[in-house]
Amino acid sequence: MGYAQLVIGPAGSGKSTYCSSLYEHCETIGRRMHVVNLDPAAEIFNYPVAMDIRELVSLEDVMEELKLGPNGGLMYCMEYLEDSLHDWVDEELENYRDDDYLIFDCPGQIELFTHVPVLKNFVEHLKQKNFNVCVVYLLDSQFITDVTKFISGCMSSLAAMIQLELPHVNILSKMDLLQDKSNIDDYLNPEPRTLLAELNERMGPQYAKLNKALIEMVGEYGMVNFIPINLRKEKSIQYVLSQIDVCIQFGEDADVKIRDDDEDFGDDGPDL
Repeated sequence: MGYAQLVIGPAGSGKSTYCSSLYEHCETIGRRMHVVNLDPAAEIFNYPVAMDIRELVSLEDVMEELKLGPNGGLMYCMEYLEDSLHDWVDEELENYRDDDYLIFDCPGQIELFTHVPVLKNFVEHLKQKNFNVCVVYLLDSQFITDVTKFISGCMSSLAAMIQLELPHVNILSKMDLLQDKSNIDDYLNPEPRTLLAELNERMGPQYAKLNKALIEMVGEYGMVNFIPINLRKEKSIQYVLSQIDVCIQFGEDADVKIRDDDEDFGDDGPDL
């Protein structure tokens, strides 16, 4: 059985940086991991590219030959990838063993993981190839500086959860760039009444019922939760990785190893 992370999130949320930092961390601890580029517009990589969609189709060529814009060209590339699942994708996957761990670095176009079926069909194909897949959704930590931004980010994540129907880990990225961390707990462990009061202050009275429904979904029902990550701290990376490993059942067949040093995160996770 293989294992995979599908790394998604809005453009600029730090997906490629997360992939490169995770790869470097695994290299340090002696763990084997391969990063796959699924962005046909990508040009610069800070990690060794195990599989590259640009070998199949590139955004630059599509825009030039079909006279499409950037967004239309990218959608064409991803649909071309979907049409190549049983050809190029299968041939590339044959290079990896049953127990290999792949990280798929995806484009940031939000429609790819909210309503267009390309990525859904892609992960279904991976599952047919006996991969356990987890979605890793990255959201910029700046979204927790404002309640309206936070709710917007939660709704985007929830749309991806519904569309992809996979184990889902939400990550607050760029925590090292967040200057004021005093209100982190207000969003990591939201108190529904407080969020509702803040949201009602920011929006008109005609949205009161909508605000109440949104807060109930996020706060009271716990539909969306986030794990913060600081890529400058190995302990933080390892904590997030351990949460993802649980979701995809990685290492369950391996011998249990007990450590009491830097892998002991305590109840509250790693320091940020």
